Order: sequence, then structure tokens, then C-alpha cells
Amino acid sequence: MMKPHRVFIAINLSEEAKTKLLAYQEHWLELPAKWTSKENLHLTLAFLGNTSDQELEKVCDVVRQIGEWHKPFSVEFTKIVYGLSKDAPKMIWALIEKSPELLELQKDVMSTLHAEEEQNFIPHLTLARLRAFELSRMELEELPDVNAEISVSFEVKSIEVMESKLRRSGSEYTVIQSFMLKR
Repeated sequence: MMKPHRVFIAINLSEEAKTKLLAYQEHWLELPAKWTSKENLHLTLAFLGNTSDQELEKVCDVVRQIGEWHKPFSVEFTKIVYGLSKDAPKMIWALIEKSPELLELQKDVMSTLHAEEEQNFIPHLTLARLRAFELSRMELEELPDVNAEISVSFEVKSIEVMESKLRRSGSEYTVIQSFMLKR
């Protein structure tokens, strides 16, 4: 029996956008955070979880079709904030403007793959995960303000079927297949 794949559907960024986003970590070096490596930066559209080899084949076929329904479009990162909530920060997120094209693509991915619907899709990319133990020893007021207006945009030309492998050092992501947006 093959081990299941932890699968998700994502948008990868241009190298230029990744470099620009990672440069912002300079602003918050004092934070107890583990910054996401450049190769792991992506925007998750849907998390499918454990998927067998047979299911993975079907997922790739469906994502190929979805790619044919959409044309390339631009997205813009507009803000860097604490992830989930400012009152109980766990991450640092780069927020993406909710463009109609992005929302339509995400909706098609979720409905076509019958993925578990996130109640409120917040398009974001995780720049860093805060270290809970070190964070627990700090007062919330001691935390630096993470709330920066930014403007980093890139062209979405493809969507990827990706796999997440959990390692001691953190998650490792690999692209299983990439599908061009074609319409």
C-alpha cells in the first residue's frame, strides 16, 4: 500500500515576487519567527489532505481542466499583517487583494474538487510562523506592530497540484504537476 500524499492546490509566485516579499523580514528581525523559505512560498487555493495515487491522478485531470477555463491574471499583495488574528498571532501573512479572477479560480477549484469549503477565503501567503514557546514568554504589547502597506504584484499563469511532506525542520512542498491557465 502506497503512503497517501498530503495534497493541495496552489499558485506559485514569480521569483521576483518571492524575493520582494522575503525582503520584508528585515523589518521584523526581533520577532521569534521561522521565516518561510523562498521555495516554499505559495498561495493555497484548496487543501485536499491525504490522497491516494488513484485519487491524485483524478485531481490532476480536474486541475488541468480548471486551468483551461481561466485566463492568466495579475494579483497584488497589499499588506503584511499578523496571521489569523492580531490578538492571538501565530503567523505573519502577506495579504492579497481579492480580485474577481482569483476568487473565481478558487471557487472553481473548491467546487470541482469538492474540497472542504473555507467559510471565508482570505487570500494570503504565510511569510513566517511565530515560535509559540518564545511568543508565550512575551506580552502582547511587546510585540512589534506588523501592519505594512505593500505593493508586490505578479502574473498568475498556472496552478499547481502540490504535495506537503512534514519534516522535523518543517513542511517541505513539491510541485506534482503544473497546469497553464489557457482560456
